Amino acid sequence: MHKRILVADDERNMRWAINRALEGEDYIILEAATGLEALEHYREKEPHLVIMDLKMPDMDGISALTKMKEIKDTTPIIMITAHGTVESAIEAMKLGAMDYISKPFDIEELMITIEKALGYGELKEEVCYLREELGKSLGKPIIGKSQGLQNTLETVNRVAKTNASVLILGESGTGKELIANAIHYNSGRRNKPYIKINCGAIPENLLESELFGYEKGAFTGAASRKVGRIERANGGTLFLDEVGELPFQLQVKLLRILQEREIDRIGGTEPIKVDVRIIAATNRDLLTMVEEGTFREDLYYRLNVIPIKMPPLRERKEDIPILVNHFLSFYCNEIGRGRISLQKDAMDKLVEYPWRGNIRELENVIERMVILSDEEVIRSCNLPRELLLKEEINNSYQLPEEGIKLEELERDLLIQALQRTEHNQTKAAKLLGISRHTLIYRMEKFGLNKL
Repeated sequence: MHKRILVADDERNMRWAINRALEGEDYIILEAATGLEALEHYREKEPHLVIMDLKMPDMDGISALTKMKEIKDTTPIIMITAHGTVESAIEAMKLGAMDYISKPFDIEELMITIEKALGYGELKEEVCYLREELGKSLGKPIIGKSQGLQNTLETVNRVAKTNASVLILGESGTGKELIANAIHYNSGRRNKPYIKINCGAIPENLLESELFGYEKGAFTGAASRKVGRIERANGGTLFLDEVGELPFQLQVKLLRILQEREIDRIGGTEPIKVDVRIIAATNRDLLTMVEEGTFREDLYYRLNVIPIKMPPLRERKEDIPILVNHFLSFYCNEIGRGRISLQKDAMDKLVEYPWRGNIRELENVIERMVILSDEEVIRSCNLPRELLLKEEINNSYQLPEEGIKLEELERDLLIQALQRTEHNQTKAAKLLGISRHTLIYRMEKFGLNKL
């Protein structure tokens, strides 16, 4: 990606000299003759580096620097000083400028300072991303000794060293995001940005701008340029959680990233090259969605270069005692209470419980017990009520002896779900355990979209 350098100086000859010095380099040069113009460029064009004179009309360099740092703190700024203004340059560095150069300056010195500043800016951005993402994953290591989990971790270890796309499959609550974290932080991109987006948590009309960004004036309310999450992930990893919820029209654009390694901002005229590794995760059956026409087949195979299946907790029973003890220790420390232990009969019930919500459900139950229980030793009678049921309630549909007409049943269930939710498609899809896109496909199949 070309680096944008903003050169702000009221002297045309100085701007020309810096521009000439950077000719032939892989930079895009932006020019400003006043402090206010420099601030406008900074806000709208998001340069990777600013080279700015201390003395300018409208707004001096110190004031512009202060405003720029309020907008975005990670962009490096080099101040240009004249004879007698070195003290002001030092003051600027106290306010956040990275370095300064004095007029007249040596071209080689300028180039070294620019390279150092760009490297510093890139590192500062990466540290911010890493600090944020590492903070999110604290206290949530991948725990277990079951063979299924060990097989998964062996695959993670192998694939982390490559740039291959990964598709993580598994039920909700099995720890798919932890696997994505492990792949990124054990890869050669570990010191680069790691950007996550939940495709099912962002409204469809906002998802495109979140992913791809937009140019100023691209639509009503687009007052300035916005860099999308894919572009922010350049050089690093993009984690697309719940990729099965990605709208069909955006699937085409995602495919282009995987094929061409470039994106278009909304309202943009030039493609932007990106170097991004994509890790996707879903609890949906994407092959069924491909057959139904709600997920692109070509995108499925592009994402599914390395499939990783996360086993559900009911298939990892030997891991349950390890997880229980980990969560007991974690939440006891978090709320500052003494150690809690479980008697064997209580642990046996936890091991035999089906855990439809997987590790997430187990963690929530342990947290609740730590907070609400006054006991130091938990017995089976102290467990939450839902865990004490001796027999699991069977809610499965029983096929009548005379059989049924499956399509009539499907149509009837669709109508009931839509009526119960007052035609709210998102809620109706949730009732039926399918994605909204699958619901729309089936509504069209039975002509229910006209109801």
